[in-house]
Amino acid sequence: MRVLVVEDQAGLADGLRIGFEAEGFAVDIATNGTDGLWMARETRFDVIVLDVMLPGMSGYSVCRELRAEGNWVPILMLTAKSGE
Repeated sequence: MRVLVVEDQAGLADGLRIGFEAEGFAVDIATNGTDGLWMARETRFDVIVLDVMLPGMSGYSVCRELRAEGNWVPILMLTAKSGE
């Protein structure tokens, strides 16, 4: 399985990568929303782990764009915001 992690905090992104790879997943990382959207459009992923607060383009906007284009890959939203 192939996972796209879209996370701007390097330590968290690396921790997710290590965990997924330990379970046998192939992992790609994008550090901002714009790059994450481009990668999701160009490559088939089995799941996307998407931070809500990203530079360039929010995770919500990335998700909306993908859904508007008919891309229904499962997306796990990752957030440190309280109340969401």
